[in-house]
Amino acid sequence: MSTLSSPRTPRSLPLLLGESPAILSLRREIEAAARTDAKVLVLGETGSGKEVVARLIHEYSSRASRAFVAVNCSGIPETLLESELFGHTRGSFTGAYRDKPGLVRQADRGTLFLDELGEMSLRMQAVLLRFAETGEIQTIGVDGVTGRSDVRLITATNRNLRERIDAGVFREDLYFRLNIIQIHVPALRERAEDVMLLLRHYLHKASETHRLHCPELTSDAEQVLVAYAWPGNVRELKNLAERLVVREWDRPISSNDLPTEIRGSRETVSSTPSSNVVFTQESVPTARRLERGSGAADRLWDRLIAGENFWTVVHQPFKAHELTRDDLAALIHRGLEHTRGSYRALLGVFGLPPTDYKRFHAFLYQQNCNLPVGPYRTARATVRRQDRPASAYPPAC
Repeated sequence: MSTLSSPRTPRSLPLLLGESPAILSLRREIEAAARTDAKVLVLGETGSGKEVVARLIHEYSSRASRAFVAVNCSGIPETLLESELFGHTRGSFTGAYRDKPGLVRQADRGTLFLDELGEMSLRMQAVLLRFAETGEIQTIGVDGVTGRSDVRLITATNRNLRERIDAGVFREDLYFRLNIIQIHVPALRERAEDVMLLLRHYLHKASETHRLHCPELTSDAEQVLVAYAWPGNVRELKNLAERLVVREWDRPISSNDLPTEIRGSRETVSSTPSSNVVFTQESVPTARRLERGSGAADRLWDRLIAGENFWTVVHQPFKAHELTRDDLAALIHRGLEHTRGSYRALLGVFGLPPTDYKRFHAFLYQQNCNLPVGPYRTARATVRRQDRPASAYPPAC
């Protein structure tokens, strides 16, 4: 049995729940990383559980009896981050009313977890690089080295650091220094088979916390939840569980009871003579009916198919208010018809590299144009059959 799923896992730690192949592989990577003191770089989307991974590496390492210190680099102003990490002396800057040892000293012989590493300024990256190479502490307000700290560095980011290196906003030498062991945390949509296991766990936890009944779900609600893309990952799922519990249901929760952005994944396919997939007002995030044939969407589609880039052809005119959300939604609708509901395949159609997936999906989500993929996947057989010429069908027996 994997130690990460065994009963000895401390209750104070978040659990790495799931039985999907992606999670089983992740557990093996965590166990391998825990056997060494090498630096670890954890990659994954916001809300996917990067800190859970870092804590489990620490817990199953030889440093488990020492401190685990977590720092969100984006949550501390750049001017204060160095002081938080390495400390300062009284009077070294305005507001420094007393000596402060710093979190690096607190983590001595333990683990220092730096989250949101990709948001760190170039100056702080240089400071961190020096510490990562030497272990030396340079306290603000003191000339020279004031001590050393033996910490294991685990860093995490939702950014593509290679892209940031190319853009000149992240140091390549720091990347190589920290990227000894690299662990990727899968997004929730990449392990849909774990959705209901996770949801039931968090429903139970929320019902215990609020001392309320743990609700049940109908099968159609479960199908919608599994089909949903979960842009906020496990954090979004946990939030949903609490929202459902506090409403105190006196019956099983159906798909109609789910939040609008989630029940939008329910299939409501039109059987019109055209091959269009049409959503009802209720099921579409944009709260509008989508039909192919938008003049602007047709023109954009033709340019994208010809090889032009989405950011140039669509994003820039949209930001300049030359395109409407209806135009954008109609274009995405046509694209998902073409790719049979695959956003990743849509990147290629729109001239984007796979590394742009997160940025692309975030833009659509922000504009409420992240159309649910369920209808396109369900309708693909019908759409393909309607699109084929009559001569393509075999003669009836």
